[in-house]
Amino acid sequence: MTGQQQDQNSISYKDAGVDIDAGNALVDAIKPLAKATARIGANSELGGFGGLFDLKACGFDDPVLVAANDGVGTKLKVAIESGMHATVGIDLVAMSVNDLVVQGAEPLFFLDYFASGKLDIATARDVVAGIADGCIDAGCALIGGETAEMPGMYADGDYDLAGFAVGAVERGRVLPSGVKKGDVILGLPSSGPHSNGYSLIRKLVELSGMSWDDKAPFADMTMGQALLTPTRIYVKPVLAALKAGGINGLVHITGGGFTENLPRVVGDDLGFEINLDAIEVPPVFGWLAKTGNIAESEMLKTFNCGIGMCVIADLEHAVAFDDAVELGRITGEAGVKYTGGLKL
Repeated sequence: MTGQQQDQNSISYKDAGVDIDAGNALVDAIKPLAKATARIGANSELGGFGGLFDLKACGFDDPVLVAANDGVGTKLKVAIESGMHATVGIDLVAMSVNDLVVQGAEPLFFLDYFASGKLDIATARDVVAGIADGCIDAGCALIGGETAEMPGMYADGDYDLAGFAVGAVERGRVLPSGVKKGDVILGLPSSGPHSNGYSLIRKLVELSGMSWDDKAPFADMTMGQALLTPTRIYVKPVLAALKAGGINGLVHITGGGFTENLPRVVGDDLGFEINLDAIEVPPVFGWLAKTGNIAESEMLKTFNCGIGMCVIADLEHAVAFDDAVELGRITGEAGVKYTGGLKL
């Protein structure tokens, strides 16, 4: 076979649907975004085989590492179908770092995984810009990640995300610790559904006959904009409160709502009494409940219903948060007991 015949028959990786040059261009585009997240212990330079972090530089004496990973779920479909990709990266960071801080840990670094059938550099850059914003809000460094282009695995325009966060806490300060009957339960408001329940949310939007460009009936913005409101990151106010003391436990209210998440931080000899009247429920949840004729009990085990983080604190030393509401008390009876009702 001549050289010319070999050239004519040769198939490249790009012919198979993977564009290495596009991947390299994306790395160049996101390097400044990662650099902006630099913190003590990390220089946030991308391009190596692994991300480095100097734990000793952070000043811990006897640290325990805490790791968490998560995704954004089908909220990504809202971003993809509406063409708005700038905030789902914040969601990605939030879902993991909020899980770290409930253990008492300070988030240190974050890595992301972005996968698509065909890499669109502009879309991927928007997503990573959101990840960088989330890392800055959480005080952690974006030290690396993976971009995978996998033809045939995803439909045109689709992509998926996963995030991985690592934090540290001094050995004697791991939470939960010392939760007891009589402790006060505080609730920190959510920014909306966060990143949970979106398979149901998307179904309800479909049943309503609305598009992502239509004005939301519960907000002064489009449906797409309203339902892409990013997950609130609670790290900085919670870490500040932990330094003040008095916190015995924290609960990130994610999928499963109050009903499933609260019992995760206590034994079978303790439970929760929650006054639903105390919650200022954002209008989005009222619209969801009405549109789907969803029972209150189902709302409470599907959505956060307006409270994204619960703080369990000593009654006599309850820490102050600017926007916290008092929800109830720890009881001596297992499970979650509700009083009052959601204002849907």
